[in-house]
Amino acid sequence: MKVVLFCGGFGTRMRTGVPGEVPKPMALVGPRPLLWHVMRYYAHFGHKEFILCLGYGAHHIKDFFLGYQEATSNDFVLRGGQVELLSSDISDWSIAFVQTGADSPIGERLRRVRPYLDGDEVFLANYADVLTDAPLPDIIDRFARSGAAASMMVVPPSQTFHCVDVGENGLVGGISPVSEMPVWVNGGYFVLTQEVFQHIPENGDLVADGCVELAKRGRLLAYPHRGYWRPTDTVNQRMELDEAYSRGERPWALWERSR
Repeated sequence: MKVVLFCGGFGTRMRTGVPGEVPKPMALVGPRPLLWHVMRYYAHFGHKEFILCLGYGAHHIKDFFLGYQEATSNDFVLRGGQVELLSSDISDWSIAFVQTGADSPIGERLRRVRPYLDGDEVFLANYADVLTDAPLPDIIDRFARSGAAASMMVVPPSQTFHCVDVGENGLVGGISPVSEMPVWVNGGYFVLTQEVFQHIPENGDLVADGCVELAKRGRLLAYPHRGYWRPTDTVNQRMELDEAYSRGERPWALWERSR
């Protein structure tokens, strides 16, 4: 399936205000950008046709792939001054780089890349800023059997806040970690059909418009995932991922387990 990746937002919570700062999907986790890790996840399961919805900092993303160095993450032999790769990352990937506007909401970005889907009825989509070990084949299979128009992976809240149950008398009846509450949040991994375009207006949003309307019609499937899931909304979260990578703790890198 084709994979649509939304990587053109400003990522304001990740930005430090430095001129020329790279967009959030290009923040490094180990020697590779976050975007690469997300794409490598999909490629691991055989989905290697990517459509990048570009906007802010598009040239950083283009330059990275135009000057891609396979030897950075692959073993190789240097013989006679020539590099002989023992494996490859992206040699069989197809990547469409589409400028979708610096200020466009997610839904509008999706509308603008619709022609590049080539009429495919089912496709995948992702915010390109979250890493997971979710079983993608199971997500797709469950969606196919459901007959729904779209699927959204949902996860428990990752915040460390506590929820406080306050009675009418003002006394606290209980305190529970938010992650243990019967609440699910959008995990950012979607399986979509062409039907979603019927519910996204011009300059609309994928979730607030498209998914909300599909939910009202009973056409949106949730895939609960309690395994590994890490967002990178803040600089600290990105740093934690980078430090985990350095320690060899990278549950999202399913491709490494199969080597």
